[in-house]
Amino acid sequence: MAKALLDLLRRHFPDDLLAVHSQVGDDTALVRAEAWHAVAAFLRDDPRAQMSMLVDLTAVDHPDREPRFEVVAHLHSLERGHRLRIKARVGAASGEGAEIASVSDLWAAASWAERECWDMFGVRFVGHPDLRRILLYPEFVGHPLRKDYPAERAQPLVPYREVPDIDKIEPFGSSEGMSFGRQTHAHPAGEDDALIGPPLVDPAAREVR
Repeated sequence: MAKALLDLLRRHFPDDLLAVHSQVGDDTALVRAEAWHAVAAFLRDDPRAQMSMLVDLTAVDHPDREPRFEVVAHLHSLERGHRLRIKARVGAASGEGAEIASVSDLWAAASWAERECWDMFGVRFVGHPDLRRILLYPEFVGHPLRKDYPAERAQPLVPYREVPDIDKIEPFGSSEGMSFGRQTHAHPAGEDDALIGPPLVDPAAREVR
């Protein structure tokens, strides 16, 4: 049935449907970012689609490609039982300009999902009524699920206190924490390093007290 949805999108959005994928029930439509909201609204409201449920919304970071980010929404029809994934690509290779229309006016579930996507990836959802961090604190610098985020650095909520006769250690060593795939995407040195914090101490140099 989802293949029929792809045909439906081809007819109604011939200039906005960039690519489709269909294999063993995995049906995906890649759409122009400018048509993201229109396609989503059509899939929700058209009686042949009735995608009444937003299952999830997130992003994928492709740091070596432009547009860099792929915004992904998984849709499901409670009435008809079919499902469909829609994608759109946004943002320069530098990470700037990553924005797309919010679909929080179509599905209430998108409100928190878009805030998480903004918090973790830095994709801005235009028209979102309350786009702010949801997992991290407001002063956090950067977006930690970007593959060029320096996972080996700490970013304390408040500066470490100077306590006499106590050696302070940061929360993670170089072999701990967010190790997923970061080894292949080195963070370029830049002025934001000073904001993020100093390199971690060598775990072997820690003292147990």
